[in-house]
Amino acid sequence: MTPDRNWSTYLLKCSDGSLYCGVTKNMENRLIKHNEGTASKYTRSRLPVKLAAVKGHLTKREAYQLEYQIKKTPTHQKLSTLNDWKPEN
Repeated sequence: MTPDRNWSTYLLKCSDGSLYCGVTKNMENRLIKHNEGTASKYTRSRLPVKLAAVKGHLTKREAYQLEYQIKKTPTHQKLSTLNDWKPEN
């Protein structure tokens, strides 16, 4: 059985300049929810948010592994961590 590769890990740039990392299967809908203030407590008080970067075509496991790694990374390295990440085989 082929793994479901419909997951994405994303970074949002908040209005205060901070970055928010999350995981979704539907990036367009998730971004709308963030800007409506219904997706997370963190972004609700930092609207509007803009998509800074996204890494798609991941399995659910890969997406959450990448999110975990990004959340441990210093802010100035988060974008490169997302862009350079390769799944473990």
